Amino acid sequence: MRKSRIPPWAAALLLAAAGTLAGPAATAAAPGIAATGYVALGDSYSAGVGAGGYLTAMPRCLRSSLSFPALWAAAHTPSSFGFTACDGARTGDVLKNQLGPLGPRTGLVTLTAGGRDAGFTSVMAACAVGGSGTCLSALAKARSATDGTLPGNLDRLYSAIRGRAPAARVVVLGYPHLYQLHGSCSVGLPDTERSALNDVSDHLNEVLAARAAAHGFTFVDVRSAFAGHEICSPDPWLHSVDWLDLGESYHPTATGHSLGYLPRLTDVL
Repeated sequence: MRKSRIPPWAAALLLAAAGTLAGPAATAAAPGIAATGYVALGDSYSAGVGAGGYLTAMPRCLRSSLSFPALWAAAHTPSSFGFTACDGARTGDVLKNQLGPLGPRTGLVTLTAGGRDAGFTSVMAACAVGGSGTCLSALAKARSATDGTLPGNLDRLYSAIRGRAPAARVVVLGYPHLYQLHGSCSVGLPDTERSALNDVSDHLNEVLAARAAAHGFTFVDVRSAFAGHEICSPDPWLHSVDWLDLGESYHPTATGHSLGYLPRLTDVL
């Protein structure tokens, strides 16, 4: 049998080149960790505040079995479900306290975050109990925070999510309009303030969408899903001001999660 005349150093180079060219295919073919787990992060909109059916674990977070993350997990049975979204969470709270379940096995991450950073809780309090000037001033501050500190906060959070869950599809969900203008409400805020609230919510969604796109994440706009079901509509999917339970005010109902958020999430997956 004739011996090969390729010198050892040339053979080594050929092997190295072959490995480089075949790298992605070899990685795909090699047995690996299935990234099929689901982790739901975020604030009260992901936790399910306002939907009822609250889970006993971490009761302060008001995580609901009727929230869109819990409903999606029940319908699709992921290999694992990490539900760390919590009422009142800012982006920094998500970064500090909620990323534990993320890892190589995470295939899907959903997230709502940014409303607290923008100061919407203070805005709603100011608009509910203050006059028009107080409400509009609070909205101006919220818009300033949305443009000022929020983008950097989102970048830090999104980078951390990607670093911990490199194989995950990350879906950032936005916030609905709160009010239907010229609706059925006979008391409460005038339409001028309701319109201003919707405008600031629109701006927040624009910032969320832009930062999500910059990180290669999917942004889901839920405003169309809630159209015709805002506060002051004939069939609202959001709680209006509830003086007996202020925490649920301006949050989606169980129907808002099942017919608003859930279908929009399912559409993109």
